[in-house]
Amino acid sequence: MSAKIRKLGVFVEETHEEGGKAISPPTRKAVAAAVIENPFAGQYVEDLSALMEIGAELGGLLGEKCVAALGITPDEAESYGKAAMVGENGELEHAAAILHPKMGAPLRKAVKKGAALVPSSKKRGGMGQDLDVPLGHKDAAYVRSHFDGVEIRFNDAPRANEILVAIAVTDSGRPLPRVGGLTADEAKGEDGLR
Repeated sequence: MSAKIRKLGVFVEETHEEGGKAISPPTRKAVAAAVIENPFAGQYVEDLSALMEIGAELGGLLGEKCVAALGITPDEAESYGKAAMVGENGELEHAAAILHPKMGAPLRKAVKKGAALVPSSKKRGGMGQDLDVPLGHKDAAYVRSHFDGVEIRFNDAPRANEILVAIAVTDSGRPLPRVGGLTADEAKGEDGLR
């Protein structure tokens, strides 16, 4: 792996009750995150292809960790998302280079299919800051019950010359969805929208 990883973490959130109602089975979200060295911290570099390759590596690694943490098969994954936070010596474009050109294909392989765009966010931050990972249905962007998010944080990351990279995968949508729209059961997953 070309990424210099200082730390990996996996977090699983289960919601058993919402609004006073029991959720059975519970909704579950997994987040896998890596704290990596930013090879371009503190300098302007035109060619960011090294970060793009790191994105491809982390897309597979972190996606597989999420699926394993949920104890599901890849085709049982329902939604996904990705996010990156650069430390103070990084650029937002460093986060974009990791997230956008090459991360999607290995993530889609980890969750089987993934016709919809992967929701993403990027930001600059410091140690202990929360990183929000947006979520959307992996095959049909119009499935409103899966518009959601989850957060991750490390008390000591990202340092000034690091990047915190996270992927989230769920086995369900929000608990007790009732805002209408296309349901997961109705989704065809052919065009990434419906």
